[in-house]
Amino acid sequence: MSAERRSLFLALGLLVAGLCSRVYCLPVDDLESKHVTQHDQHNGAPLDHHAVVSSNTDFAFSLYRKLASLTPNKNVVFSPLSVSMALAFLSLGARGTTLTELLEGLKFNLTETPEAEIHRGFQHLLQALSRPSNLLQLSVGNAIFVDEHLKLLDKFRNDAHELYASEVFSSNFHDPKAAIKFVNDYVKNKTKGKIPKLFDEGDSLIEMVLVNYIYLKGGSTWKTPFDHKHTLKSLFYVSENKTVEVPLMSHKGLETPYFRDEELACTVVELKYTSNDSALFILPDEGKMLDVEAKLLPETLRRWRGSLLTSRQQHIDILNLPRFSISGDYGLHGTLPQLGIRKIFTHEADLSGVTGDQKLGVSKVIHKAVIDVGEEGTEAAAATGIAVLTSALHSPFIVSFDRPFLFAVTSKDTQSILFLGKVTDPSQS
Repeated sequence: MSAERRSLFLALGLLVAGLCSRVYCLPVDDLESKHVTQHDQHNGAPLDHHAVVSSNTDFAFSLYRKLASLTPNKNVVFSPLSVSMALAFLSLGARGTTLTELLEGLKFNLTETPEAEIHRGFQHLLQALSRPSNLLQLSVGNAIFVDEHLKLLDKFRNDAHELYASEVFSSNFHDPKAAIKFVNDYVKNKTKGKIPKLFDEGDSLIEMVLVNYIYLKGGSTWKTPFDHKHTLKSLFYVSENKTVEVPLMSHKGLETPYFRDEELACTVVELKYTSNDSALFILPDEGKMLDVEAKLLPETLRRWRGSLLTSRQQHIDILNLPRFSISGDYGLHGTLPQLGIRKIFTHEADLSGVTGDQKLGVSKVIHKAVIDVGEEGTEAAAATGIAVLTSALHSPFIVSFDRPFLFAVTSKDTQSILFLGKVTDPSQS
């Protein structure tokens, strides 16, 4: 691998607010007793949701490394929470080793975290992220599109509604073009047009589709916006041998949380949104991107957040950040088996909890994501589709993100990663 290709990495972690410091559920031992009512939510025992969040973070970084390794010289952006929630949703209908493989592939330790608690954790996470806010416009949801000739088992339908707030739509997949258009129009509407087409309308051999979508705007406006007058065309150093000209936004005289990580040889800067969420921008020292990527672990993220929380605000004379818009389009059916999720794509899949049919299997998992970062703030959207079928007196202190860097949009309340990616070239769309 050339030095140019080795140096082109960027991780994007979007951690969005919503979870209260206390969430509640009833203790359960199996999925037969997992339905939640309003009375349950207010009178049950506290739910430790950190196991779900920690596993989701572990899965996020594992999937990131796989996607980044496939195209090391390309931008990457995806929503790990969308992928993990869609697969956990699908696991409601999985049985036997197919179920175990799915949940363990999502980095859950089933000895420490029972299946019912996993679904309950996703339920409370979904409820928290969907809570109305005057500042944060965040939409997260799930849906099932099922062929009119298939009948969902009542238990699967009820669990999908109670735990994942899923809508159910009857579709005629014997007319695949019309059925796929119906799915695509739904996703386009839910993501405000940011994901206009999830599936190719020529796709066939589909009898059911599970969808998760995420859309973020609103409170993702910077608390201290960049001044458009200070945005100038400037060079971004993709590698030692390649530069591109990009619009470089600039802050003059900024007070913001700042942390110098000597252990990993990188700089971490936090920029706050009006919703009190924030974005972490991680700039590895030259030649250190691979080392930082190798340490993208839940404990590293916790250490960065903790250090920013306890450190004093730093006065930065000049902060430069490229304006960019990137998108990702992935067929995860080729990547998930590398993370241990295999059976759902084979004739050995057991999804009999969906319709009672032992022959259901997954033909493809499609994921698309887009994020725009500009002077005013951030807008991002993602969708995952699972296709199922039978079969001063000092030198100016300057921090300039003019080479590959990392960043994470974070919340003070919730540590769930919604988007993860890399920017290798801000001039690419």
